[in-house]
Amino acid sequence: MSNHNYYVYIVASVSRVIYVGVTNNLIKRVEEHKQEVVEGFTKKYKCKKLVYYESFFHVVDAIRREKEIKGWKRFRKIKLIESVNPRWNDLYVEITS
Repeated sequence: MSNHNYYVYIVASVSRVIYVGVTNNLIKRVEEHKQEVVEGFTKKYKCKKLVYYESFFHVVDAIRREKEIKGWKRFRKIKLIESVNPRWNDLYVEITS
């Protein structure tokens, strides 16, 4: 993993419900999703698998990108995920090894 400070990420459920978020600590945030510590959408739909992420040096850039992706139709989000992760593998393993 790189030394960037901010991340836009997508977590998914087994049935491929997806959630787009932004964080300054990707590992910690994904662990929170996996442990269901935060009430809300990702807990309700069991979005625990990190399927996509991008890193940024500046928080404003990360927030801008998060809003951009959130504004897309679902098929475009899926296309983005599958452009780097066609099998929807859990990238948490990659970022923690």
